[in-house]
Amino acid sequence: MTRRTRILIAVVTVLIAVALVSSTVGRAIYAGRTPGLGSFAAVHFAGYLFFLLMPVEALVPYYQTEGHPGGVLVLLAVATALAAQAIDYGIGRAVGTGILEDFLGRGRYAKFSGLIARWGSWAILTFNLFPLSSPNMLLVAGMSRFGAVRALALSAAGLIAKYVAIVYLFDALGGGAG
Repeated sequence: MTRRTRILIAVVTVLIAVALVSSTVGRAIYAGRTPGLGSFAAVHFAGYLFFLLMPVEALVPYYQTEGHPGGVLVLLAVATALAAQAIDYGIGRAVGTGILEDFLGRGRYAKFSGLIARWGSWAILTFNLFPLSSPNMLLVAGMSRFGAVRALALSAAGLIAKYVAIVYLFDALGGGAG
């Protein structure tokens, strides 16, 4: 892939992210309304697709200050993230191991497969616990034929812990509505 193509992909990705946020959250803010849970779900879902990198964790405290209950935000955040990550995983599975083999070479791919088998669970859990690029991790998990149920279960565990912690800390600091 040429440098020009990578730049074009990055620009298009940013434009999609800006358009999505502007058409949901931005429209409600400009109209003087409290952004609804639908806009939260749409932006959060899009942020967990591997080709749109957005810091969606920041949405939770913002929506808490708008009066939305933390528990509802956690449920929506986890559900939309898992739905998007299932798509990421499916795309990776459809693309297959061939791209990884071509990119890394057979020897490196064999070593990479061993690392995924040994550390893949920890990597998926860690990437979901912290604001790291967990969608890309699920894409690679699909490409490397890591078990789907296991990958999504580890994602769910990390996402639940992360979002409960965000809501709890925000509430503890006096910023949340519930």
